[in-house]
Amino acid sequence: MKKISDQQNKNGNTGPSSPERRSFVKGIAAMGAGVAVLPHLTNTAEAQVPAAPDNGIPSGSSRAALQVPLILQGDKIDGNGFDRYDFVMDKQTLAITPFKAPAGEQSGELGNSDKGQLRCVVIVPKQAAPGNPWSWRGVYWNHQPQAEVELLKRGFHIAYISVDPKPGPITGLTMNELMDQLGMSRAALTEWDAWYAYLTGRYGLSKKPAFIGMSRGGIFEFSWGTANPDKVSCIYADNLGMERQAFQRLGDLARADVPVLQICGTIDPNLGQYTSAVEAIYQQFGGRISMMVKEGYAHHPHSLRNPKPIADFIEQSVRAVTGPAPAFAGDKFTRTSYYSIENFFRDYPDEDTYITCRGPLFSPCYDRYEFSVQGTPMTTMVIVPSTTAAGMPWVYRAGFVFRDAKVDQELLAKGFHIVTGPVGVSFVVKDWDTAYEYLTGHGFSKKPAMEGAGGGAGEVYAWAIENPDKVSCVYAENPRMHSAVAKTQALDNLAPLAKANVPLLHVCGSLDPWFKDNTLEVEKRYKKLGGKIQVIVKKGEGHYPLAPEDPAPVVDFITRAAISG
Repeated sequence: MKKISDQQNKNGNTGPSSPERRSFVKGIAAMGAGVAVLPHLTNTAEAQVPAAPDNGIPSGSSRAALQVPLILQGDKIDGNGFDRYDFVMDKQTLAITPFKAPAGEQSGELGNSDKGQLRCVVIVPKQAAPGNPWSWRGVYWNHQPQAEVELLKRGFHIAYISVDPKPGPITGLTMNELMDQLGMSRAALTEWDAWYAYLTGRYGLSKKPAFIGMSRGGIFEFSWGTANPDKVSCIYADNLGMERQAFQRLGDLARADVPVLQICGTIDPNLGQYTSAVEAIYQQFGGRISMMVKEGYAHHPHSLRNPKPIADFIEQSVRAVTGPAPAFAGDKFTRTSYYSIENFFRDYPDEDTYITCRGPLFSPCYDRYEFSVQGTPMTTMVIVPSTTAAGMPWVYRAGFVFRDAKVDQELLAKGFHIVTGPVGVSFVVKDWDTAYEYLTGHGFSKKPAMEGAGGGAGEVYAWAIENPDKVSCVYAENPRMHSAVAKTQALDNLAPLAKANVPLLHVCGSLDPWFKDNTLEVEKRYKKLGGKIQVIVKKGEGHYPLAPEDPAPVVDFITRAAISG
């Protein structure tokens, strides 16, 4: 029996050794992340899977409560120290039947089936974890299986289905075309649907498998995952490749809150072409994506020698339970994730290198809710702390909270909510009044800290001056003291804030173009009015970066003001 071409070869390298595969590896840097308008793939396997014979499992029974190994049909062989069961799928009927592995086929090997069939494999843990979780990969059977072996020890089942390639030549193509040609065909998507329906329906495996994809395997996990975002618990992608149309659907996965872990080498050309592109897109949609970038590594080896970080990510993702939305979010809201993308350069002795780590696996992660307050034309956004501080303090700010907002991140850690007020074609004081009344009606403190950067600071000042008794303090970064709607500009109207004893804090670069005419002028006039103001000057810096290098003084200022207020 011939060995299928996408197996590991004897020297441990991943992927096929064919000329096409060698061209793929050599030319991977030429791959682009272009997009094309292609029809959305649909899953129809539920209706097409043939009825399975009775296996003694009562209809609707809960495997999760049993926590025992599944009894699969057919012969079994050893699979990395666990019981392995083989199946074949008929590509025409999608019928799945037990398959006896050929004599001599070892646990790490997988031969071809007859023409018109696909090989499928399930490895069973000694004791199933609650809910019968499982991981799924579709390319490079048993290559670098250490994460899957660790998952088996933790009670996960391991599943595999061979790949049904798209028909047509794979020579003479650009790398973008080749990646798409090597990807998931419409027929393959239906076959994967059938395998999913078989395992979840017949054997009671979890409705949300975890995916493992290495190199070209990334195509298949993201292709099926983006077509079925509600059926995925998480995705681990290692030096991945990517079909162009899957890039278009990443937002569907992010909106379904599917966490992603990407591992890649610093000198693997996939890092720039695919891994970084997926990260940027996923972050833009508010999805949770974490990175582990191995210093000095190229495309090989995949995975980690010590698979614990991978297995931990998968296990935590599978077990995670989404709590109810807070009452203030209402019935219609969008929930995304907010976290820092600060890089951490950490030593991993087992890998014999340092790894750059970033994302929600390595930084606190918070829920961000976007919703409409009745009476305002635009939405309000609220980032919710993990634990709310006493009195429910909050920051009322103008402008989107980006992932480098150090001050806001420190305040979240201290239990503050971070609120971005509604702004449409222009800032409207009345809309901010409406949002304020709505939030305080849901328990938010009566005196938020006001925050704005650049031109946003001018609008924040405009609202604060209109509502000095509702403000604990004002914090501005490189502000432009101008409001598009204020009848009197803040520079000429600071008295209400001074009279209400509202403390001010500005952080400015000494080379910022507005430093002298705005911040220093505010400082002079506010002190003359008897108000308290502090200015932190970043010498030699211009408008950027906005936040101070050390956020501690700002956080202390806001925290003290919130408590005293």
